[in-house]
Amino acid sequence: MAEQTDKLDFIWEGVDKSRAKIKGEITARNETVAKVELRRQGYRVTKIKKKGKPLFSPRQKAITPGDIAVFARQLATMLASGIALVQAIDIVGKGHENPSMQALLAGIKFDIEGGDGLAVALKRRPLYFDELFCNLVEAGEHAGVLDSLLDKIATYKEKTESMKKKIKKALTYPIAVVVVAFIVTAILLLFVVPVFEDLFKSFGADLPSFTRMVVNMSKWLQQWWWIVIGCVLAFYYTFSFFKKRSRPFNHFLDKVLLQLPVVGLIINKSAIARFARTLSTMSAAGVPLVEALQSVAGACGNIIYAEVVMKMREEVATGQRLQFAMQQANMWPHMVQQMVAIGEEAGSMDAMLSKVADFYEEEVDNLVDNLSSLMEPIIMVILGILVGGLIVAMYLPIFKMGAAVG
Repeated sequence: MAEQTDKLDFIWEGVDKSRAKIKGEITARNETVAKVELRRQGYRVTKIKKKGKPLFSPRQKAITPGDIAVFARQLATMLASGIALVQAIDIVGKGHENPSMQALLAGIKFDIEGGDGLAVALKRRPLYFDELFCNLVEAGEHAGVLDSLLDKIATYKEKTESMKKKIKKALTYPIAVVVVAFIVTAILLLFVVPVFEDLFKSFGADLPSFTRMVVNMSKWLQQWWWIVIGCVLAFYYTFSFFKKRSRPFNHFLDKVLLQLPVVGLIINKSAIARFARTLSTMSAAGVPLVEALQSVAGACGNIIYAEVVMKMREEVATGQRLQFAMQQANMWPHMVQQMVAIGEEAGSMDAMLSKVADFYEEEVDNLVDNLSSLMEPIIMVILGILVGGLIVAMYLPIFKMGAAVG
């Protein structure tokens, strides 16, 4: 599909099914693919050419999960208002500011006009619509409550994206602080320390051990800076390579993250919140529990929790209650197990799990705020040790000379 392999921008002119002249832009791997995609959308192309790119032109906006959440919310609102599905998708697409999203929705609209259901059209675009999204839409179509299910999907997407942003904030903040601290240190070693070194040579006196160590570090970095950069880049690309392709590496990484202080607690609680929110949404949609747990496993955001959920799924498939499967997993808090037990007994699993999700999402909010407050003194300590230490090392010889003169 063209929208999944975007490479080049093309400007085209043609006519639509009603023979009205139309023009627009499309992104595709090459001109042939662009023509095929436009023909698939119901347009007869009369002219097409590659779009020229100005030197400082902004890149085309990518489609974000936030765009998908807004699409679900708008579509649910329009369907609830009695607007036909094709017309609703057309209105949402033409009203969107992102050209990529406009093209995506135009393709979906064309598939539906060709006789496909919405779920089938979405399944053709797995880059933007995951299995959970498609399964819920399919359940809504079969039950005749598509607007209600889309509303639940939109709420689910909004909450999960909010959770992801909080987790990113929790993980990115300390990493960014350390990176900035080391960049500042490198700048001091490369440009500031050499100036002091020339000054110290004019003294003709022995330097303190701490100052001599810093000067030697500066000399080494000036000579071998390219090795440092090479090692950093090699580490980054190696990490990215294994992160994308190695399940054992991701398993090890997720296990380590769960055991970290504060950050590990945030990841644990967010995984529980995602589990509860996803299972609540699918239960409300009437998706069978065994089938729902398959999608829930992929939504937990952590391989350790995903494996636990899949093991629970196997036990539930043999007829065991979810509460007992959770007890045997030995990873779920007692409160979560009890809420699930109440939900199973009362037949209100979706409501109980929704309350669990609300509770743990609030817990994650508080932990992220606490982490931000905790990081402020840690930032001062790190910067004080690195930057302050270098400054002290540079002024020690001056203090030593002042004491000798005195």
